[in-house]
Formats: sequence, C-alpha cells, structure tokens
Amino acid sequence: MYSIRKLQAYVLGQPAEVEEVCGQLRASSVPVSSADCRSCSDPCDLGHDAYPSRFDVDWETQMLGSVKPYNRQIIISTGKADWERDITGVEGSLAEHLSQLQDELPKEPKPVQHATVKSPRQAAGLFRTSDSTRVSVLNGSHRSISDEDGTETVLVFPDFKVATEVERSLQGAHELWDSSLDPSVSRTGAFLEKSQVKTWVLPYSCVILLCSHKKRDNRCGIAAPKLEHAFIRGLEHHGWEADTQLECPSYTFGSPLEDLALTAEQRKEIIQTQLKESAESKRALIVKVSHIGGHKYAGNCIIYTPQGAGVWYGRVTPHDVESIIVNTIIGGLVLPPLLRGGLNLSRPGCKSLNDW
Repeated sequence: MYSIRKLQAYVLGQPAEVEEVCGQLRASSVPVSSADCRSCSDPCDLGHDAYPSRFDVDWETQMLGSVKPYNRQIIISTGKADWERDITGVEGSLAEHLSQLQDELPKEPKPVQHATVKSPRQAAGLFRTSDSTRVSVLNGSHRSISDEDGTETVLVFPDFKVATEVERSLQGAHELWDSSLDPSVSRTGAFLEKSQVKTWVLPYSCVILLCSHKKRDNRCGIAAPKLEHAFIRGLEHHGWEADTQLECPSYTFGSPLEDLALTAEQRKEIIQTQLKESAESKRALIVKVSHIGGHKYAGNCIIYTPQGAGVWYGRVTPHDVESIIVNTIIGGLVLPPLLRGGLNLSRPGCKSLNDW
C-alpha cells in the first residue's frame, strides 16, 4: 500500500539521510528548514486527498542531484494540461521551432572538473544560471494573453518575466531567443527593432509549476490536479490569492518593458522595483507543465520566486503542501527531504530565499 511504503521510508533510516542532506545544504549556504515536510506529525494520509494505492514512487533513490543544470526555463502557453509525448515533435508548435533553433547553436561543452571548483561538501543538484547555457522548454496549462492570432505567451525563469506576442514560427523563436533567452542576455532583456515581442515582470509572489504530463507518465497526470487543489486551498487559507490562469501584467505594471524610454540602468532599476512589488503581493500562479524529468519522483513541483530562486521538489503529496506553503513559499526555507535540486539557492549571508 502507498501509505505503508511511505511510512517505511520515514522509519527505515531516512532521518539520517535527511540530516546528511541538511548538512550539505547548510555548507552550501542554502537556507533550510528543519521542520517536517508533512503538515502534521501523523504519517498516514487520512484527511488528505491521497494518491491511489498503486501509485508507485521511488522512495529509495537519493533525489538531490537529479536536476540537470540549465540557464533558463520557459513555459509556453497551450491552455492544456496534457500534451503529445514529445512536445518538440508537434509540427508548427513554438516548442518545435525552439528545438530547431537550439539544434543550430553550438553544443554546450562538457564542464571541466577542477578540484578547486567545488568544495567536497558542496551539495549536488545546486547550480547557478551561469553554470549552463541550456534552455529548458516546457508547455504549460496557461492560456495565451497575446493579442495577435498565431502567437504564444511564454513564462521565462528565473527572470520571472512573461513574453507575449511570440509568433508560432521559426522567426518568432528567434525573436524570443534574441530578446530573452540567449545566455548572453541579462535579466533586463535585449530590445530588438521591428520585433513584436513584449515583456513584463510577472505580478506574483511565486509561480508553482506542477508536472501533469500524463502521456509521459500517468503518475504525474494523477498527482498534478490533486496538488493544484491542495495548493489553492492552502494558499487561500493563509490569505493569499491563487490563480491558475495568467493575469495580464499590464493591469499591474502598465506598459511593457520595451515601451519604456529608459537607459539600460534605469530599466534595471524599474525591473528590480517591480520584482519587489510582486514579492509583496501574496499572489501565486499555479501552472501545470509538461515533462520536467524524474517521473519516478512524482509529484513533481518547481517553485520560482521574484528573487530568482527555483526550488525543485519531488515525491510531493497533498499531505506535504501545507508545509511547503509555510516553510518555502512564505518562509523562504528549503525542505531537504523533498529537494531534488535548484537554481540560485545558495545565498551566503541570507536567512531566507525571500531576502534580496
């Protein structure tokens, strides 16, 4: 039975593993919580929207380190919660065009390992945007808010921005890449002449991504709706708004960044001001996404913040959501038992991921 297997995982030596992971994370300057990742001390699933008894998850393998480095991760609007097995194989889709574009680029060299690069205690699975040039492309359940037909709305992380009017074509893929995705482009973006792409800061305190790609693995198709329901209920209980569709950011921030007649330095200051305003909003956007890897760790959940952090959690059940909300979303602390890895989690001198 599912609950028995999870109880065994907690009883048979897991605390020692968790302590080891906690030590690795603290040595890497990651703000961590020593709280139980479950919302109550009773390890049973009674009173929660539990997964079915045949929901077979890998409880034995070490999850930390199961995330591959990437420079940016983008989520393309589709209005769906499930997709073809290979989203880049769908003819005419923006995912296909972005895949073609990336195939044309020089391959990323394998990192050279030097003894001085990482401390022996550096936790696996932690990386910075500068550690890779790879762009991770996902489809999302959010609907396009673009004005033009044949265009998509794309969420860009860890920049915490949204791009609209992205044409569903190879030209549109190139415009998005050149303005927002090229590793040489900073968080402020590059503004292209004759491009219709418009970008804004996202008006949320966090964005929660839930893998729901049923055609890749049924476990994520089962987990995502239950987790979405638990996050909505839990966030609202704490006085937050929880949206499952993107609100047009112009309602909050007015004109797109491309329309601001400012210097690069002034634009950087505006973006920082807007990011801080978003962080204080007590609003969350929940988006179901395509395959992120590691279905054996379902439910899979990624949390992005305006501060630029990306926390990857695995083996998440509805029973764990309250603790994630309290400790990670509100408190800015990582829960080691659930951690698969993360982006920009090392924060020397900071007590929380929510610090600037």
